[in-house]
Amino acid sequence: MSNIFKYLIFLILLNNCSLDTKSRIWTDKKEVKKEKSNETKLFIKKKPLSKQFNSQLKVKLTSRLTDNSLANYSSNNNGRVNYDGELKKTSKFKFSKIKNFDYYEPELIFESDNLIFFNSKGSIIKFNSESNITWKKNYYNKLEKKLKPVLTLGKDSKTLIVADNISKYYALNLNDGSLLWSKYNSSPFNSQIKILKDKFFIIDFNNILRCISIKDGVEFWSIKTGNAFIKSQKKLSIIVVNNVVYFNNSTGDITAVDINTGIMLWQVPTQTSTIYENTFLLETSNIVANNKMIVFSNNKNEFYSIDLKTGYIKWKININSSVQPTIIDDLIFTISNEGYLTIIDSKDGNIIKVTDIFSLFKENKRNKINPVGFLVAKKNIYLTTDHGRLLVIDIESGQTKSIIKIANNKISRPFILNKNLFLVKDNSIIKLD
Repeated sequence: MSNIFKYLIFLILLNNCSLDTKSRIWTDKKEVKKEKSNETKLFIKKKPLSKQFNSQLKVKLTSRLTDNSLANYSSNNNGRVNYDGELKKTSKFKFSKIKNFDYYEPELIFESDNLIFFNSKGSIIKFNSESNITWKKNYYNKLEKKLKPVLTLGKDSKTLIVADNISKYYALNLNDGSLLWSKYNSSPFNSQIKILKDKFFIIDFNNILRCISIKDGVEFWSIKTGNAFIKSQKKLSIIVVNNVVYFNNSTGDITAVDINTGIMLWQVPTQTSTIYENTFLLETSNIVANNKMIVFSNNKNEFYSIDLKTGYIKWKININSSVQPTIIDDLIFTISNEGYLTIIDSKDGNIIKVTDIFSLFKENKRNKINPVGFLVAKKNIYLTTDHGRLLVIDIESGQTKSIIKIANNKISRPFILNKNLFLVKDNSIIKLD
């Protein structure tokens, strides 16, 4: 058969076999069935609180008042502080300006009626109640001073412990500021300092909790948790309750360690994401405890309650906050990053009341404002912001009574001692009556 004849037969077949259902070569048309996907979205963003709830509910506190907001410093729980000042008279403890203050979370040290803080060159300054300098000491060389170290302070009755962001840690005599000992760590420090008896506890940038002797700086034990490549943007927190030290790390884990042995008792991961960039953006509040539970929150819209003894998660609710909460009796007070005062039942995590405390700010500005920290006092809650404002909020109604301008940039969370309120800004400590 010639090639021409084969080609003619092919054309005839092609013409008769059109691409339709009449030819019966193609089957009848049917609807395409789409199977339901079994895929689950792992990272569903839940919207933060943006509405008031039970805003007309009146809240009355009858709990015991403390005179010092740092009275329960070992548990990070400020409780309810005995303060009802008029906020009319102010005085200042001045020092040289601290660079990058916006990224720092300052802690004041109270010693009787004295204050202890530091300046931009690492000088440690002790002020008396009259704002005069009692002593001023600097134990950094020229090169270290150029690095402008940021210090973290802690104390017992006789000793001031100092650690910084350039890997140095040392101890001073609290009375005269004389140097007792000085050492260097393998990496900088980025946490609170907590002290118990002859030991102090601190976490470095490698997520290593270190237990160190107050007497001579010798390390008793250390324990590493979390990924050392993920650095926290926020200072890590530590609490000490019943001979157990609890702390968070830069990846969101909460860990309990026996103080005497350094053995891990339990660890609770709170972030399932292994994506480094997501974890780097994590900002967790200070962990806070009473004798039953640890509470804390983060900027991922998560607020946790964890059993103190077992590490079991008792409840978890959606509140977007990176400020330190406060436990008062059976209530938990917190303020969301969006400016909502939230009161929670500590037993079951039910939200009791939500009020908008940023309502006095203009709508186009409030999204740029972030809360820094707050204290619950006798009648009011005192909240500071990162644009230098002090808000006075009525506890009973949950409404903002007044806004006081302190500075044009960030001020620290409030501290209270002897019925005076203290705030730290980049070049001074402000005292309000």
